[in-house]
Amino acid sequence: MQHFIRWTHAERRRGLHLCHGIVPAGNVRPVGIVQIWAIERDFSTAEWGFVLSDEYWGTGLFISGARLLLDFAFGTLGVRRLEARAVDVDARGNAVLRKLGATREGVLRGDFRDGDVMRDHIMWSILADEWCALRGGRQQPH
Repeated sequence: MQHFIRWTHAERRRGLHLCHGIVPAGNVRPVGIVQIWAIERDFSTAEWGFVLSDEYWGTGLFISGARLLLDFAFGTLGVRRLEARAVDVDARGNAVLRKLGATREGVLRGDFRDGDVMRDHIMWSILADEWCALRGGRQQPH
């Protein structure tokens, strides 16, 4: 864990990566993370990922945090295209991306190692104008 934290701090200083803990109200420890990293150096195209402790699944905590990250990505960072990958067998992860308005673009075959098994990734994307429309035109200027 310490190695990951040091790495995220170094990447943030380089302007390439942001990682935020998900901390429920009343808690002091994170129960998950959301992160975003540049594909294009100017963040016009970026990828994001997330993980949340299963005891918080279905509570709305992730959706709230994800919307904040997406507002920040499109409004402040100036992201135009945000990509995400979810393992094909991760029904919850794929469903939440769909719920957030992402478009399924395709399958990256054999792209994820799960122990000794290679699994497929589903590629998703959200474009800035799509996110703005979903949020009722509310987008922070960048």
